[in-house]
Formats: sequence, C-alpha cells, structure tokens
Amino acid sequence: MLSCRVAAPKVVRVWQFDNPVLVVSQDFSREKRLLTPRHFKAVFDSPTGKVPGKNLLLLARNNDLDHPRLGLVIGKKSVKLSVERNRLKRLMRESFRLHQETLVGWDIVIVARKGLGDVENPELIQHFGKLWKRLARTSKPTPAVSPETVGVDSTDA
Repeated sequence: MLSCRVAAPKVVRVWQFDNPVLVVSQDFSREKRLLTPRHFKAVFDSPTGKVPGKNLLLLARNNDLDHPRLGLVIGKKSVKLSVERNRLKRLMRESFRLHQETLVGWDIVIVARKGLGDVENPELIQHFGKLWKRLARTSKPTPAVSPETVGVDSTDA
C-alpha cells in the first residue's frame, strides 16, 4: 500500500492591495513547542503575562518570534490517571492550534492544578477560548510612544 504525503507550507504570504499579510499556519510542529528545560525556566522565571483560570494557570512571556510556542505541565499529583492527562493535553494542544494567530510572539506554559481532570471537554474548550482571549487582550505590551508623535494629532496645536 502506497501512501502519499503532501507537505503544507509553514507560512503563507498573501498579497492583498499591495500590503503583505502574514498568515500563520495552524499546525503544531516542533517549532511551536517549548522543548527544553531552559525554555520552560525562562517562562517560569520571568512571565510577562499571567492568566489564572479554573484549575489551571497560564504563564506567558514574549519570545520575539513570528509564532507562539506552547509548553504543558500536567503532573500526576494534579491529574491522577494518565488517560485524563493525555485527554487534557490533546484538548490544550488543539485549542492552542486553533487560536495561535492571536497568540503570535508568546511562549506559553499551562500549569494544571487539582480538579482539572474532572472538567468535561466542552467546558474545557470554552474555558481555553476565554483564556486565549484574555491573554491576547490584557497582557500584550503597548508600543512605546516616541517624543515626536506626542501632541501631533491634538486640537491644541
């Protein structure tokens, strides 16, 4: 039996009205994961965004990349059964994959707490949607205001 695998491009550039628009691929490839203890430590040591949720904590840090990266911390103490831990990981990865265009430039670590394994799938999906929106809305640093732009559009000038 022959199998044919078509490789999709990682990033696609679309030209619309002569302005380049960067479209983020919705895969969850190796480059979109926090893989080494050093990457996790950087997020734990100096998070620029913290979003507490029901039975979990979301920590985020700027990564200066054109894509977000995700790391998961789900210990046996917080979720006993491996079946439940694996289900949670699948749901978290899928939610991240679908919302990553709003999370560009973040390294994100999700820390599970006790009771997360008892939450049903639809409720978790909805909860993660809200968490991603809160992270994208509240934690993004505001661009610095340069001295020459201050007062340019004011009516007093």
